[in-house]
Amino acid sequence: MPDQVATTTTTAPAHVDADTMRRVYEESRTPFKYGIIIRHPQKDGIVDCPCVYRFDNRWYMVYVSLADKVGYETELAVSDDLLKWEPLGKVLPFATDGWDRWQAGGGVSLIDTEWGGSYAPRQYAGRYWMSYLGADQKGYEPDPLSIGIATTDSPDKAQPWERHPENPVMQPSDPEARPFEKKTLYKSTIIRDDAETLQHPFVMFYNGKQEGKQGIERIGCAVSADMVHWSRYGDGPVVEHQGNGISGDPQIVRMNLGGNPIWVMHYFGHRWKPKAFDTFACSRDLVHWTKWDGPHTVEPSEPWDETFAHKPWVIKHAGVVYHFYCAVGKEGRVIALATSKDLWK
Repeated sequence: MPDQVATTTTTAPAHVDADTMRRVYEESRTPFKYGIIIRHPQKDGIVDCPCVYRFDNRWYMVYVSLADKVGYETELAVSDDLLKWEPLGKVLPFATDGWDRWQAGGGVSLIDTEWGGSYAPRQYAGRYWMSYLGADQKGYEPDPLSIGIATTDSPDKAQPWERHPENPVMQPSDPEARPFEKKTLYKSTIIRDDAETLQHPFVMFYNGKQEGKQGIERIGCAVSADMVHWSRYGDGPVVEHQGNGISGDPQIVRMNLGGNPIWVMHYFGHRWKPKAFDTFACSRDLVHWTKWDGPHTVEPSEPWDETFAHKPWVIKHAGVVYHFYCAVGKEGRVIALATSKDLWK
């Protein structure tokens, strides 16, 4: 079970200045839409939630898939150029029984957060790690969803990861759950912070849904010393938007803009502005986040993403920024890519 809420505060400045925010936006821009890169093989199937990393000189992506409206499973694809992707198979299939029998939607943890860095997943205790949302009900994201942990020694193989015996590690029913997360826990991402800014080496960001009012999701934070036992950090969410809106699917990178290191959280927004889109927030301490209020980093503009262009995974490699996202439009729910340079030329 999770530990109690961690309440230690930091002394770093709470607000990130407008010039830094603008520089992060310019560094992250991907105005050129390359297009759809992964589809579900079934006509009515969906793919979602890309998570990209590099291992043994090849690029890999884990993503969630749903067939026959049953529930999420997690799959693996490989690429040599970040453009053409070959699906390899499942890494987190349905369980035979238990709390995550019909939902297992994950993302790889401890990926190098350095902007333009290796993007390699780091080991802890001799294993590679994944966090995932799970449930024992069928359907599309049924409430309540909880968070589990899985590990492997081969993140490049399409074989089942080992679910941790202490799962689920966080639940909306936990006594220490804050009001914003008492209905469901959605997508999570876990980073390793060697500086232990929050007095722990492992930091998780995730979006939760509150009881009662529908369509409201906020991003929370939790910390751990061992990747299994987690303490919620603070009294409430770290990113939220007022009104009936969603902020979710956070990804964390570490930029260094002229000797000025900054944490950047890419995430998606919905309902507090038209349609669904990607944006970002910045922080110096992983707790206080300044939200970007300028142009979206990705938004609907094409027939295949005219409804939603959201759920980001953003990297920089060889001078090019690659923004992977879930696109919803005339082609169904697919995974698409936007880039900082026109790669069709």
